[in-house]
Amino acid sequence: MVRSMKFLFAGLLLFFFVTPVVYAQTIRTITNARTTKMVPSTPGTDTLRGLELNPNRDQFGDVDSALGHDDNGPTPVINRSVAKHHGRGEHHNSRFESRRNPRLIRSFDGINHRQQRLANNGNQFSLEPPDQGLCAGNGFVLETVNDALNIFDRNGNPLFAGGAVVDLNTFYGYAPAIVRPGGPFGPEITDPSCLFDKQSQRWFVVVLTLDVNPPNGAFTGPNHLDLAVSATANPLGSWNIYKIPVQDDGTEGTPNHACPGGPCLGDYPHIGADQNGIYLTTNEFPFFAPGFHGSQIYALPKNQLASGAASVPVLQFDTADTLFEGNPGFTVWPAQSPGNTSDNGKGTEFFLSSLAVFTDAGVDNRLRIWALQNTRSLNGSPNLNLLDGVVKTLTYGVPPSSDQKVGSIPLADCINDTTLPTPFGPGCWQNIFVAEPAHDEVEYQPDSNDSRMQQVVYAGGNLYGALDTAVTVGGANKAGVAYFVIKPNVNAHGVSGKVRNQEILALANNNLTYPAIAALENGRGVIAFTVLGADHFPSAGYVGIDQQRGAGDIQIASEGLGPADGFSGYKAFGDPPRPRWGDYGAAATDGDSIWIASEYIGQTCTLAEYAAAPFGSCGGTRTSLANWGTRISRVKPGHED
Repeated sequence: MVRSMKFLFAGLLLFFFVTPVVYAQTIRTITNARTTKMVPSTPGTDTLRGLELNPNRDQFGDVDSALGHDDNGPTPVINRSVAKHHGRGEHHNSRFESRRNPRLIRSFDGINHRQQRLANNGNQFSLEPPDQGLCAGNGFVLETVNDALNIFDRNGNPLFAGGAVVDLNTFYGYAPAIVRPGGPFGPEITDPSCLFDKQSQRWFVVVLTLDVNPPNGAFTGPNHLDLAVSATANPLGSWNIYKIPVQDDGTEGTPNHACPGGPCLGDYPHIGADQNGIYLTTNEFPFFAPGFHGSQIYALPKNQLASGAASVPVLQFDTADTLFEGNPGFTVWPAQSPGNTSDNGKGTEFFLSSLAVFTDAGVDNRLRIWALQNTRSLNGSPNLNLLDGVVKTLTYGVPPSSDQKVGSIPLADCINDTTLPTPFGPGCWQNIFVAEPAHDEVEYQPDSNDSRMQQVVYAGGNLYGALDTAVTVGGANKAGVAYFVIKPNVNAHGVSGKVRNQEILALANNNLTYPAIAALENGRGVIAFTVLGADHFPSAGYVGIDQQRGAGDIQIASEGLGPADGFSGYKAFGDPPRPRWGDYGAAATDGDSIWIASEYIGQTCTLAEYAAAPFGSCGGTRTSLANWGTRISRVKPGHED
């Protein structure tokens, strides 16, 4: 157990209304594009072959360089965040109280970078970060990351033989990401999220897919959300795939949002549900230019999706229609619900978003709350109404990057080495690069997100949300977690919220990043996150929460074994580097327990082990370019410690 530092803002019952505004809805029809099943493939080999990083992905903003013996040179980086500056966290004193702590029932490794890279006979790119989706139900646990998927039973046993996973390109019916060594190329798939809907007994997995020019992999502009819906409650059976174009340039039935450079990009999709609908949200950026347009909300009828209907309507709302202090919605995260959902206005789906990213100081003390009314109409003639308001909260801010415990970083050591013998000459670096890099790499600080809203849950009549925040603890500005329990209210004045509980979680000398929250109808829940800093290699952590009593002590589900040592953190792959971590974790309810998933580092090795054959594998625990892993745990909230 790790004692936590918790900063409580209990008893605040704060309301804040705004005048209702009208958001226009656009309606179009999408079709059931194809059916699919999960077919795991034989893993490829460890050998570095051709392009390891997508040479065009840089423009998309997920990595900062192309690389390797086939390096095509750097391409312009467009950062898909709107944060202006890091915030300075408020000073807080530590609290130590006896609280209810959840019981860890089971914990096991999920997908790691090696599995992702070697999937589909190795016709995958090396990717950072592993954006993570997790859903559970009917005796199964499904995990999906960039760009692979796996299914486990409740005991943590993978259900595909031989350690194989399913690559997302194959699952969604596309050509491989790359046919090695040099192409052709398939579509780029990213940002997976998933949901098991107890009411319909269906699994939903959504990704963003970017079309490419097959000969060279260059992005062509069209991009779409691919929504996979299981045909039964068994995820190993058939799935239906629905394609929702999101380039919003007037093509393929999309509205024209006049993004600079042509098409828009439907970045960072996430999924929510109420009794009537499935809701997808995106952050819409210009695809080929800097800037931000605004979050988009998509509503689809759940019953029609669950039945595999040949065509379904999609309603779209643009949060840029009405600006708040000059800004649209950013990362408007839809709520998932483990039980009954709000019946206000004949069915209501709620969303939360944060505001600190828009301020010059990088801090704010408000959240935006959104309500999509009349969701029952999705079962007939859809006619929805979107409302938004503001809730006064504790002060949160854009966190700094996270330091990590000092340890072995063999990829960096390899780049720095000039003496080890290789087939290309002296210097370990020659196994990776043609042109000699600078030999000055050091252990890096992973990204801590930008205070955008993370997972949102509606349970027991309350909204639960969490985000990354700056916090000053032990005299240092660190990354912490802020969570909120908000009682939403929708009436003739619009939508408002009453804060039932809110806290900042922090750990002296360390950082907490990328929280994912889930809660049961009884108000007990769990927040998952990564713990890293002076005392911890990146580790899978969690904390129990109670709607009335607040948070318990920070627990470690699995201690990290070494530092993050991936290509995105080193100058040789793009200067300045952009060290990636997460983008989001995941949490999902399953009966009276909660499944959680976070990125962590589950391996370590020396330069000698890294350089031994097969090169970069460290005995089959990583690849030459990255060592991220994921950890999946099942916890039962409310256990008396």
